[in-house]
Amino acid sequence: PSASSIPPPKEKAMVMRAVLALALVASASAFSLPGSVAPSHALRPGRAACAASRLARAPAPGRALSSRLGVSMVVADERDEALTGGFKGQSDVGLVGLAVMGQNLALNIASKGFPISVHNRDPAKVEATAVRANAEGELPLNGYKDMGEFVKSIKAPRSVIMLVKAGAPVDATIDNLLKHLEEGDAIIDGGNEWYENTERRQKDCEARGIQYLGMGVSGGEEGARNGPSLMPGGNKAVYDRMEGILKKVSAQVDSGPCVTYVGPGGAGNYVKMVHNGIEYGDMQLITEAYDVLRTVGGLTNDELADVFDEWNAGDLESFLVEITAQIFKVADSQGDGYLVDKILDKTGMKGTGKMTVQQAAELSVAAPTIASSLDARFLSALKDERVAAAPSLPFEAPALKVDKKQLVEDVRQALYASKICSYAQGMNLIREAAKANNWPIKLGEMARIWKGGCIIRAQFLDRIKSAYDRDAELPSLLVDGEFASELVSRQASWRRVVGYAVQQGIAVPSMSASLAYFDTYRRARLPANLIQAQRDFFGAHTYERTDVDGAYHTEWNA
Repeated sequence: PSASSIPPPKEKAMVMRAVLALALVASASAFSLPGSVAPSHALRPGRAACAASRLARAPAPGRALSSRLGVSMVVADERDEALTGGFKGQSDVGLVGLAVMGQNLALNIASKGFPISVHNRDPAKVEATAVRANAEGELPLNGYKDMGEFVKSIKAPRSVIMLVKAGAPVDATIDNLLKHLEEGDAIIDGGNEWYENTERRQKDCEARGIQYLGMGVSGGEEGARNGPSLMPGGNKAVYDRMEGILKKVSAQVDSGPCVTYVGPGGAGNYVKMVHNGIEYGDMQLITEAYDVLRTVGGLTNDELADVFDEWNAGDLESFLVEITAQIFKVADSQGDGYLVDKILDKTGMKGTGKMTVQQAAELSVAAPTIASSLDARFLSALKDERVAAAPSLPFEAPALKVDKKQLVEDVRQALYASKICSYAQGMNLIREAAKANNWPIKLGEMARIWKGGCIIRAQFLDRIKSAYDRDAELPSLLVDGEFASELVSRQASWRRVVGYAVQQGIAVPSMSASLAYFDTYRRARLPANLIQAQRDFFGAHTYERTDVDGAYHTEWNA
């Protein structure tokens, strides 16, 4: 793929409208447009180009036009707020917010045979969605530029999905919807929203007779279009009403659709937040594996692609490992070498990883793999500082001779073991949040719905589900019989990889944090006794003894 060959979304919409307009005017001689262009005014080639240019720039008044290509479209005038005529009659569901995720989810719903109405505050996005719906098989999708007309077009009781930016834009969209919705209608927020905001909005909406569901949607653009993992929580009646649609549009795996009712309140958004936290850890661990293989082992991008392809055919099979192999194969279209080597080493983020770490701290759940991955993103953002610091903080790595084949195998084992720790931390956080909020979340079911559609989908999620099926009260994945055996058998490789990184001055924060988590969890006695003595010394916080019950304080200076 060539980055320079991909036009911005706004330009793509203009191009699509221009193509459609040219197709329509090219066949103008084959039909007359009732109440529109008279036969004597049929467009000549020059006028056709001008008309196409005008249509590409902005919507123009008109009626449904049918060309020999079988494309139909309604462009809004003052009397008609519909921007496209994909079907007649009322829709089964509505969707507000037509950025990448919203547009693709709307097309997914329509492609499964459910008529859908869509709306966006920018009419150009509505029209772009309509053009795609027509181009992808005249899907049953109608677009509206007016919120009132949009709401009227949906069958009562109405279900409206929102996919807008979290925070204030969600509140603004809800306020606008509430002007038109009626008692018994429902709002489904599909954004990456903070779970307490979802619970606040649910109370506010239900006080006005409007039902509310917060639904995590994972899978990115591809997942939204072809089948995401869905994590709905909130009003169970809304889920029951939407269940048929959600099961059809979600990813399909051997154990069923990748959707389930997560629980009441903000449970769905919470699980999606933790999913994203695990995703942060997963991505950082893969990046560290790449760094060790490249820096210690000297692997080329071609070799790295082969290694990750091989890993993806085994126990590390996952979406992230698969796309990593693909990334190493892409040449730079604007110069020599590979694109991955030309990308600036500054990582972006949207906040869900930070939320996960904040919640882990709030609930006193250790999540060092996830937390260190967040810290790594913070440090990557200090690009200018790092460049300035490099000459002042030199390190001459000692000569290290390693067997490349053995290194690849060691890194594979270390990556797998570290991933187990990352997922264990995420599952522990969900479990503690469920206890604190009285959410009846089934951890095995969460692993099941992550098997397809989502970013962290991986082969070993089957095994995580099986672990919780064997023991729903499992305190940690680390003590499940199968996973415990694997961690023990892989720890020698794990320790070698972290040791190589330390010797060579390579930061592997999440891999080393995972190993420290494992080592801490497996030790029957820790040096925390000294910390407790220090706390009692300076603050009289007391301590417990190993041999006698009760709380004790000592005058350490006596």
